[in-house]
Amino acid sequence: MDIPERVTPPFDLADFPDIIDVRSPSEFEEDHVPGAINLPVLSDAQRHEVGELNALSPFKARRLGATLITENIHRHLSSTLADHPTSFAPLIYCWRGNLRSNSMAVIFRAIGWRSRVIQGGYKAWRKYFMGDLKATIAQKKPELIVLGGLTGCGKTRLLHALKKQGAQVLDLEGLANHRGSILGTSPDSPQPNQKRFESSLWSAFKNFDPNRPVFTEAESNRIGRLQCPPTLWERLGNGRVVLIDLSLTERAKLLAEDYHHFISDPESLKQTLDGLRRLRGHAQVDQWHHEIDAQDWKSFLQSILQDHYDLVYRKPGSDDSVYSVPERTLDPGTVSADDFEKAAAELIRLYP
Repeated sequence: MDIPERVTPPFDLADFPDIIDVRSPSEFEEDHVPGAINLPVLSDAQRHEVGELNALSPFKARRLGATLITENIHRHLSSTLADHPTSFAPLIYCWRGNLRSNSMAVIFRAIGWRSRVIQGGYKAWRKYFMGDLKATIAQKKPELIVLGGLTGCGKTRLLHALKKQGAQVLDLEGLANHRGSILGTSPDSPQPNQKRFESSLWSAFKNFDPNRPVFTEAESNRIGRLQCPPTLWERLGNGRVVLIDLSLTERAKLLAEDYHHFISDPESLKQTLDGLRRLRGHAQVDQWHHEIDAQDWKSFLQSILQDHYDLVYRKPGSDDSVYSVPERTLDPGTVSADDFEKAAAELIRLYP
């Protein structure tokens, strides 16, 4: 039998443009090597079935597993991989033991594709990755420019404008799929788990040009249910801070635009706000309920900003903030796209 070549971390992902994760979809969804595609040789249900059978008869389990793996690889060859050329040379991995990845690699090599296998699978990759994540983020470059400011001042919107104009951006809320507040949950999709979040951070830092600044947003050490890695938290605290200032009226307008899914579902919004009763008191939350029922969105949005968000804001440079004293303040003026484009251009001029 032609034994597949072994590749042991660390290695340069750029050397492997085609990476195949043969684990089940749920394993892949939890986390995977950046850039990998999922071509499972066993589905979640099949993996469970083989595992249960193995407790009764390892021989029967291996026979069933071989049958299912062969069928699934045939399906991938007939669909996703049908038009791949003879030069196709994928890097393949499974969880740890290489049984599933070897099965695919042996068949591929019989076809003529130079397939290689990660020795130790995803587990070996994860062990390497965790050390490299810390080392990569801890480097002094690229320099971080941290956008601070009250909720609703448009920090994320400004990051998007900066990225559109070619600046390097670390969108932590985008990677975490959460806006970092009680109203921060995405209506369409859940947050990734901690492993996927860390993998996304690693990929972002690996792709940054160390000689150009990276713009990011001041966050707490938790974004929704995700934890900011300690090394990144320290880097953020040492970043150069620009304070974004916007009037209360404009901040309320921005909330109305960016949190429209809550406005379109008042009952869900009220249920979410009930979580603030212990912190803000029944009278305040009842008043918010009243404004929501009356569709007095202007009063509600200004109040939720003044009477909740602004009260928990830790101003950069204060004793209770990890962030440095802001070195300048930038006021976009309004929440219009044009004003944020101008603000982004000004930041790029100040931090080339």
